[in-house]
Amino acid sequence: MNLFNQILGAIDNPNQQASSGQLANILNTVQQLSNNTNANASSIESLMSIVGKYVRPALQAKQATDGPEETQAFVNQYSGTNPSNQAVNLLLGAPQLQQLLQEAEQRTGLGAGTIQSLLPTVVPLVLNLLQTGNSNQNTQGSNSVLNTFLDADGDGDVDIADTLKMAGRFLGQ
Repeated sequence: MNLFNQILGAIDNPNQQASSGQLANILNTVQQLSNNTNANASSIESLMSIVGKYVRPALQAKQATDGPEETQAFVNQYSGTNPSNQAVNLLLGAPQLQQLLQEAEQRTGLGAGTIQSLLPTVVPLVLNLLQTGNSNQNTQGSNSVLNTFLDADGDGDVDIADTLKMAGRFLGQ
């Protein structure tokens, strides 16, 4: 099941935190980033997918060393729509950051400086998307969206851009 289907399932499940309002906030922030940088929304969505590609192994490593509860706690702490340099620094080391910047510059057409200025907002947005699968009763419990993201097939294709496009259609945006 793909990431968007997991998010839809979480929205439909009253025991999970996901809501169409949370998705709308994420999409609105993507649109604001697009407007602020004079970039089209698909470039920002592509950037989110590239960031997701680098966030996945960082969270997988965190889960392997610290366990699923600590990984979920990290997602809870750093997710949102507000910028967080700390989230970027804790997830991405210098080599990963350099690779991300190069790949994003080639694939999105955005300049490296623009990308670097967007990362403190984009990383928490990706984490916010992953937080949608949280349980209402136990925020440290199993998160179906995060688990789907971390247990992906490892083909390097992170479907966050597709997920955002489907979410926009779902919300009529």
